[in-house]
Amino acid sequence: MLHVKKEGLVLNKTTQGFENEGVLNPAVYKEGNKVHMFYRAVSTGNYSSIGYCRLDGPLTVEYRKDAPLLYPQFDYEAKGMEDPRISKIGDDFFLSYTAYDGINALGALAISKDLEHFEKLGLIVPQIAYEEFSRLAEAKGKINLKYLRYNEHRHETETDGSKMYLWDKNVIFFPRRIRGMLVFLHRVRPDIQIVAVNELTDLTIAFWQDYFLHLDDSIVLSSKYKHEVSYIGGGCPPVETPEGWVVIYHAVHDTIKGYVYSACAALLELEHPCREIARLPAPLFYPDETWELKGYVNNVCFPTGTALFGDTLYIYYGAADEQIACASVSLNELVTELLMHKKEPDGNECI
Repeated sequence: MLHVKKEGLVLNKTTQGFENEGVLNPAVYKEGNKVHMFYRAVSTGNYSSIGYCRLDGPLTVEYRKDAPLLYPQFDYEAKGMEDPRISKIGDDFFLSYTAYDGINALGALAISKDLEHFEKLGLIVPQIAYEEFSRLAEAKGKINLKYLRYNEHRHETETDGSKMYLWDKNVIFFPRRIRGMLVFLHRVRPDIQIVAVNELTDLTIAFWQDYFLHLDDSIVLSSKYKHEVSYIGGGCPPVETPEGWVVIYHAVHDTIKGYVYSACAALLELEHPCREIARLPAPLFYPDETWELKGYVNNVCFPTGTALFGDTLYIYYGAADEQIACASVSLNELVTELLMHKKEPDGNECI
């Protein structure tokens, strides 16, 4: 039987102005015995920047920066930089995050060589109204009605001079090129979609228009089980194993207590990551500890980063949108459990 251990809280908010309301949803990169953590820091008014701390081993904080490492500088992120993830591809660190301008929440990217100095490349997801998205996505037939339910309020109207776009969040890069291509997950609710390009400059308006014309080909994971019935979204950067990419994602179930966010696991093909090999039929873990059940948003386990020490995979997650916690599991046992729930191959050829 697969055993997941809740390791407890790793990081709490402080009285520092930039993180006095909460710390959550960290990007994580392991280097030797050190774990670099880039976390969402929330100040009064729900204004988010990215803080930094370094762990000695998987759980012990040895250094914590007393000011934001990254903070909003441009109009597209004026109200916050949220929910970072990080992957190293070649010599570059790709730090993706959700840029929030007060109206739109869209995936953005910053690049670094040294984990200290970052160059912001701006938004990398489309700035498109829901009406245009819907027209393109339905050109070949009706799409899941949940796309309408979760996105129809995001239409192209003027609000204080700003246009409202389709929200596109949870941008997460695979930690290497696949068949020569840069590959990342992203999420237009309710599914997890996948993108593959030769270079980031390929992400043009024309690219996204064609992409949405063939939306079904790019959906890598959709809701399947009760705990993910409302919608799902990306979590941690995929972990490469001989059997496939282990993807830790989040799932949402609308209950009488409100939305419940749990951490889940799936396995994707190595060279064709749009193909799902298997997924667990139950959450990997879910809110059941005090720090997960009560907070800024109750009932939340939101995984965003992992670190592998030996065979133990440490999963870092936002707990109730207020603190950062960690859970651990044997990676070999997780893969073995996943392979007990294989699905029929679908032959998807999105890459």
